[in-house]
Amino acid sequence: MASSPLNFHLEQYDGPLDLLLDLIRKQEINIYDIPIARITQQYLDYIQRAAEMNVELSAEFVYMAATLIHIKSRMLLPRDPELEKIAPEEDPRQELVERLIEHERFKTAAGMLHEKLVIEEAVWSNPQIEQFRAEDDNPGLAVTLFDLVKTFQAVLERAKKRPIYEVTTEEVSVPDMIRYLRQLFERERKAVSARELFERQRSRRAMICLFLAMLELVKAQALGLVQTDARGEIGLKRLEGFENAFGSGEVMNAIEEGYR
Repeated sequence: MASSPLNFHLEQYDGPLDLLLDLIRKQEINIYDIPIARITQQYLDYIQRAAEMNVELSAEFVYMAATLIHIKSRMLLPRDPELEKIAPEEDPRQELVERLIEHERFKTAAGMLHEKLVIEEAVWSNPQIEQFRAEDDNPGLAVTLFDLVKTFQAVLERAKKRPIYEVTTEEVSVPDMIRYLRQLFERERKAVSARELFERQRSRRAMICLFLAMLELVKAQALGLVQTDARGEIGLKRLEGFENAFGSGEVMNAIEEGYR
């Protein structure tokens, strides 16, 4: 049995992907070449320790354990060399790797936005924010990307109660969602509710890709965040930089490269 690298006071994780990423990063494993047998054993060790300590884990942890065992069994099965020439089999780890990379990007983005919020709160007191608002009638000036994160998290929480969001074979990427937003805002000049955009999506993956696409376009100053009042919904609107962002094609090329 492979020993676990974790110091078992039993660290807490938000989900199975967080646990897997921690195992991978602590051992400096190449995420594109995961030693699935070792990682599976260490993951199962964690599940066992949790059970021994009466720590309740969600069904997602159990499902991921089954997924890892399935991937491990597929990698152990011999392949017919002749069949491999006709129809090469995709690496059984590929889908897991893509999910881990996507999850890590989302965590990194959320962490950066949290740091941004902390900095803003340290710099701006409430009276200063009100004065800043008074200098410009645009209420969107007071909206931060962290507000968008909170909206996204709220939609994801509601989506957990709707099985339809989880049962899908939809293949979607961040560049796909960039194109979706570009087409939408080429027609729409008014603000569009971020919550409604998230809820139009048919899967959790699509919502995550949409969220990352929004971040990319806000960073590129193609879209901006607005809010009608202090308790109003967060919306997205087209900015003057929208045409410039897509005009040369550099934005899309950079995003495509970044999400390969």
